[in-house]
Amino acid sequence: MKRIVVLSLAALLVIGAMPALAGGAADGAAVFKAKCAMCHGADGKKVNKAIGVRDLTSAEVQKQSDADLIKTTADGKGKMPAYKSKLSGDEITAVVAHIRALAKK
Repeated sequence: MKRIVVLSLAALLVIGAMPALAGGAADGAAVFKAKCAMCHGADGKKVNKAIGVRDLTSAEVQKQSDADLIKTTADGKGKMPAYKSKLSGDEITAVVAHIRALAKK
């Protein structure tokens, strides 16, 4: 009986560690909520022309390449701060994927 419990616990530990072992893909929605939603809105549609906040679901933004959106997020643009020292490359890429998903909603 002890052996079954020990093996079950070991299996749970391995399964729980799998995302970390696989590099742990960043959660773009969670990063967006924590770092972007305060200016861009939870749905990415908030606009504030005075400080240059654009609707991230707009055709103007969506026609940009992923590389362009990654660069803007990493380096900042206008009054938007740079996030390259605050977010990993994987987190920035995940945020861009989330921005693409917002446009499809």
